[in-house]
Amino acid sequence: MRKLPFDKAKLESIIEKYPTPFHVYDAKGIRENAKRLKKAFSWNKGFREYFAVKAAPNPYLMKLLKEFDFGSDCSSMAELVLAEKVGNVGESIMFTSNDTPAEEFKKAKELGAIINFDDITHIDFANEACGGLTEVVCCRYNPGPLKGGNAIIGKPEEAKYGFTREQLFEGYAKLKALGCKRFGLHTMVASNELDPEYIIDTAKLLFSLVKEITETVGIEFEFVNIGGGIGIPYRPDQTAMSLERVGEGIKAGYEEIIVKNGLKPLKLYMECGRSITGPYGYLVSKVRHIKKTYRMYAGLDACMSNLMRPALYGAYHEIVVPGKENSGDTTTYDVTGSLCENNDKFAIGRVLPVLERGDIVVICDAGAHGHAMGFQYNGKLRSAELLLEEDGSVTQIRRAETLDDYFATLDFKGL
Repeated sequence: MRKLPFDKAKLESIIEKYPTPFHVYDAKGIRENAKRLKKAFSWNKGFREYFAVKAAPNPYLMKLLKEFDFGSDCSSMAELVLAEKVGNVGESIMFTSNDTPAEEFKKAKELGAIINFDDITHIDFANEACGGLTEVVCCRYNPGPLKGGNAIIGKPEEAKYGFTREQLFEGYAKLKALGCKRFGLHTMVASNELDPEYIIDTAKLLFSLVKEITETVGIEFEFVNIGGGIGIPYRPDQTAMSLERVGEGIKAGYEEIIVKNGLKPLKLYMECGRSITGPYGYLVSKVRHIKKTYRMYAGLDACMSNLMRPALYGAYHEIVVPGKENSGDTTTYDVTGSLCENNDKFAIGRVLPVLERGDIVVICDAGAHGHAMGFQYNGKLRSAELLLEEDGSVTQIRRAETLDDYFATLDFKGL
């Protein structure tokens, strides 16, 4: 059974002030995880993690990660503004977007962000829109069938992201001609990957490309961004990826390809999101109803608008019932929400302690792509986000929405 950073009594005290459902994040766990990541790549003097804002777009979490010099990986105007609000500007922003509007390229340039181009046609588009490009630029590589993807991100050759290999050479030549001086190379070909060798091989692929493009185009690279993609063990039988193994493997590849070939030293960048906050966020809910028809259903006061991964991907999230962890009495449930959609289920056929109305239920590993993917179908309101501080205190870092928030964009007077 998953060990939680709080017990039933602590949750009950939190719920007295903040009604369920809500997401709560463990500050201590996030900090310790950030330290592990930095240590694993300490061999690279320029190493930097750009936290994928899309995973958990909350300025309090971004500010916490800024303690470790984590930058912000942004993909939209709102995410750029969030980074700006917490003081991540200039090259503390990696702007990795697709189908990008002109105003977002302009905002990225205004903030001095590193612009990571997704398509070769975007170079001229951004140059025209912004009246010139930034000094430092990057291109996103899509290796196509050379590199397998996975269930979440799909096959690279079917993905909408990135340059082909041939386009990279043409793209960097164009950027050089436009006066860009500093260059990076990026790829992101998997999501929630648990095999460390996959991440290591991805880095080696980029290192080899750096060598070829340097020799062919006549530019020097300053950094390589190996993307994110490091997964977390959602299922009890899965093992967390060894950051130490990833760091050691990438170091060996770096020395073999970059150092031995006398290439300019490279800074290593990453843009992890899920692996940074995912294991340290929890969706806390209560059992609202128990229903028995052809199956047993445990209906919660949360629904897929609070956590849509199970409905979207069939994803597994461990469920803990505080106070009943050691109960010998169990029943098999479909754990559901109240949306008018039959896939509004957090678990199907899950063996859990016998549940009653009012029981607290904790859905684990909801710290990334949880609250962030919320929506308002059926008029459901987005829940609050809380931060469990290391001293045991709790800070509300996003209040729950109200009906007034939901109706704020409507003009009833015009009816």
